[in-house]
Amino acid sequence: MTTFLQFHVLTTYPPSNPNRDDQGRPKQAMLGGELRLRLSSQSLKRALRESPEFQKGLAGHIGTRTKRLGTELEAELAGQGVDSARARDVALEVAGIFSTLEAPAKGKAQEALATTLAFVSPEEWRLARELAARRLAGEALPKEKDLKKLVLRKADGAVDIAMFGRMLASDPEYNREAAVQVGHAITTHRAIAEDDWYAAVDDLNKREETGAGHLGEHGFGSGVYYLYACVDVDLLVENLADDPALAAKGLEALARALATATPRGKQNSHAHHPRAIYVRAERGQQQPRDLTGAFFKAVDLRSNDIERSSILALDTMAGQIDHAYGKAWDAIEVMDVKTGQGTLDAVAGFAAAAVSAPEAPDA
Repeated sequence: MTTFLQFHVLTTYPPSNPNRDDQGRPKQAMLGGELRLRLSSQSLKRALRESPEFQKGLAGHIGTRTKRLGTELEAELAGQGVDSARARDVALEVAGIFSTLEAPAKGKAQEALATTLAFVSPEEWRLARELAARRLAGEALPKEKDLKKLVLRKADGAVDIAMFGRMLASDPEYNREAAVQVGHAITTHRAIAEDDWYAAVDDLNKREETGAGHLGEHGFGSGVYYLYACVDVDLLVENLADDPALAAKGLEALARALATATPRGKQNSHAHHPRAIYVRAERGQQQPRDLTGAFFKAVDLRSNDIERSSILALDTMAGQIDHAYGKAWDAIEVMDVKTGQGTLDAVAGFAAAAVSAPEAPDA
């Protein structure tokens, strides 16, 4: 049986614009006939990967999502004194293992820049550098699939790749199925994007010159957001080459990041640094279920306490689904900032415990 770890998180955002659409305004979604503000799944996963909980807590186990492996490798080789033309040739050969390279511009030499982003693990970076060193030493290398097997890994120690998956379009054999699903966060209540008109003054304007040196506008919004995330714990361990200790460490970091990480769009303008007001973590082997339905009917904005009303709606929906279908979890841990129940440390420890501890070796 598969073990699932589910998170239901409520976070209050001040006026801010952490995740923008193509016009620079806060992203939105319709739910239950009401307009809501939205944070995209992609922006949230990036925020999780860049959070201190991941970057410090999982140092050495974080991948790099980039088109520039080849150009970085070329720069490293050039910095080591390798002839520029030779550095370019080797970088092109190694970069081509991960992705198709962009065609050179007319009249220009080809650059070692990939056409698509590739998620590269620390181990793959190391092996790519080793391969480059072998080529510089004049060693002949295998072709095609055998060459890729020298570098590409199916399972390794990159926790974020294990969690959020990857796709290498040219080599699906090395794709990674995501062990963590992250939903789009939406406000629990009706919310619309507002417009901010602003002016900037030229400090060197002459005293008699009135008016602004710059005029502009941008959108912002605020509200209580519901975020759902689900972890296939068994798949996470498998993706990490059956390393339960690293998987547990990753789950602890994920729990902490879900409560504290945020997309950073317009952060300098709004200083949004929210913390979750409520986290409900569930562990068990039952089929996962999100609780978005709790907010299909928007929380009434006339409520004296929208945060408490959102928590109540979430708990009520969880109880209703559990009554109808049977309990959807074997164990639960709750942090409710409003009432003082629970702590983030307890939630993080609960998440890590979703991974079975490795058996002690025989004496």
